[in-house]
Amino acid sequence: MGTTLFSSCSFLAQISSVENGISRVKAVACSTGSDSVDGVMKRRSVLVSGASLISSAVLGFPADGLAVVKQGLLAGRVPGLSEPDEQGWRTYRRPDDKSGGHGVGWSPIIPYLFSVPQEWDEVPVSIADLGGTEIDLRFASPKEGRLFVIVAPVLRFADTTFFNILHFSGALLFMIIDLGDDATIEKIGPPEKVINAFGPEVIGENVEGKVLSMDVEELCGRKYYRYELEPPHVLITATAAGNRLYLFSVTGNGLQWKRHYTDLKKIADSFRVV
Repeated sequence: MGTTLFSSCSFLAQISSVENGISRVKAVACSTGSDSVDGVMKRRSVLVSGASLISSAVLGFPADGLAVVKQGLLAGRVPGLSEPDEQGWRTYRRPDDKSGGHGVGWSPIIPYLFSVPQEWDEVPVSIADLGGTEIDLRFASPKEGRLFVIVAPVLRFADTTFFNILHFSGALLFMIIDLGDDATIEKIGPPEKVINAFGPEVIGENVEGKVLSMDVEELCGRKYYRYELEPPHVLITATAAGNRLYLFSVTGNGLQWKRHYTDLKKIADSFRVV
């Protein structure tokens, strides 16, 4: 049994069981305060000149100090990207005023954050990319690999995901699950169902026979499904918030995967919706 303590949000998790190759993580306690990620991001009073403070400890990194995340447009700076910490890692937090969304009537995108080594930078997103306009962000490093974030309306997947099949008097009944504006990854489905439905959104092909591992992690009240696939080499984190599904993909070629797997895994595990 392993125990992980996230002091900045008083989060204590225990790996409670392993079922069918999936690690189940039980949240024992999670209370947010003024020094938590949620607390920091939701309190406008601590935003000064468009900057906010995020404790690197929240992301599970060993840095002792706080990273100052730039929210404004500064010359030579990527909006939302912090200065390097003592280990040379930077934290990206999606700026509140960043453009994006999926038409009139959709709520603003709930911000997310993750950390990358210093040499990683944002790269332009093209509507011709796999995933189209739902790719919200791309980062890459010529040395280590690349990542992207898909933020998609959950109801777009209603035809494949949000139906429960019920047996009643010898007949099959289909019940649509209303996720409303407060979707969770558990409401969308179990880990196996989510990766089978949404994995092709990430790798562009069926994921059958490619899933090496599946894990369930709960951080401060929100569950995350984490997957490792091969081939291609890719780490996927899935969660939901508001009325959107978040897919965070970290990948690299064979050489990058072999040499920098530890960093790539650390990047994948750092993803949070705040």
